[in-house]
Amino acid sequence: MTAGERDDRAGDQPGGAGQGAGPGNPTRPAWLTAPVLVVAALSIGAGIAQYAVTTVIGDVAMTFGTPGGETDEAMAQLGLPATTIGIALAIIRLASLGSLPIAAAADRFGRRSVLLTAAAVGLGLTSLAALAPGFWWYVALVAFARPALSAVNAVAGVVAAEEANARDRSASLALIAAAYGLGAGIVAVGRGLLPGDPSFRVVMLFATVALLALPILARRVREPAIAATRVTPTGLPGAIPRRYLGRVALLALLTGSIALATGPGFTYLFVYGEGVLDASPLFLSVLVLAAGPAGLAGILLGRWGADRLGRTPTAGVSMAATGLAVAYAYRGDLTDLAVGYLVGIAASSAFAPPTGALIAELVPTRIRATVAGWETVAGVLGAVIGLTSFGVLADLTGGFAAAARLIGIVVAVVAIGFTWLPETRGQELDQLDADADRPS
Repeated sequence: MTAGERDDRAGDQPGGAGQGAGPGNPTRPAWLTAPVLVVAALSIGAGIAQYAVTTVIGDVAMTFGTPGGETDEAMAQLGLPATTIGIALAIIRLASLGSLPIAAAADRFGRRSVLLTAAAVGLGLTSLAALAPGFWWYVALVAFARPALSAVNAVAGVVAAEEANARDRSASLALIAAAYGLGAGIVAVGRGLLPGDPSFRVVMLFATVALLALPILARRVREPAIAATRVTPTGLPGAIPRRYLGRVALLALLTGSIALATGPGFTYLFVYGEGVLDASPLFLSVLVLAAGPAGLAGILLGRWGADRLGRTPTAGVSMAATGLAVAYAYRGDLTDLAVGYLVGIAASSAFAPPTGALIAELVPTRIRATVAGWETVAGVLGAVIGLTSFGVLADLTGGFAAAARLIGIVVAVVAIGFTWLPETRGQELDQLDADADRPS
């Protein structure tokens, strides 16, 4: 083995030059190392699979529904009642509740094995949805895929946090958020660039490409050093020690609250844009393409705020801005939709780095993946409530403006709850573990 090869191998070892979290290499940040980049690639796959559902749900409704069945002309173009679509989307989101035991398993059996198994199951089932013979068959397949895909993103964030020190942690988490957004953008833009009016079956096959890449990525996924000695199959899956229960519950409440806005606000983009405002698929594809830079700017802003201003104030401000942006997006024309959507994307993206850091820095390693699972569950419940109420209110009022306004204001007000969480900026995970091991 040459000296250069030895240096490369050392860079991939725990605490080695490539880790960023260890003292060996102050010049190479953690988010540029293989362990973080490979889980970011898994998040891209999860983003492709999950956002494909959002992108094509209107096409699925048109394929299996009957346009013209509603009294309101604009709403009739959806093919199925908005309430039916809302319930279907809520079921798909609700299925993500199953991600909790999967994520918690990463605290019992290791991050690597859970990540790879969940990715294979989630991407495989999503690929099968391309063959769905009916609307509810489609819903069932993507719903069964959802828990595994949500767990992939949750555990990927845990791995990224554990591979970094306090200086690089928010940047590593920002990369995971950007990777998921990139996956979503690949699907949306790819759909717009396909010739003609592509079938939802073709779009769903995007997940198959990610599935085929999984064996290559699997060779580079490793167990974080800090987790290797602390992951043991003890205790009830999903249990949170009483010492940490209050802060975990509050963070879950806040995470669920922002999902009240982002769930329906972003999910209904294609349904509302194409079915109600008569926007072309190309317009919405360009809008989603523009969301890439907006989301990246938001992620970078959230990373900067988390490191300079603190985790909790950055999360609170970005959550309030997200609620107000969603309320603005559904005011009634394409300009409002475009502005509100892009601002909402930026603000919700800024929410990811500080809250991801809080998840890692509020609890010790032995329950970190479990807490990430609970935060996913909270986001699911918030999104389900938002989606259901959004669809019902839209049917009752003949539009989405009133629903968006009410939900957006509620989210903005609840964001003040971040002031009751402890600030964790500068917290090293090994010190957190040492403190947790001391008798209380």
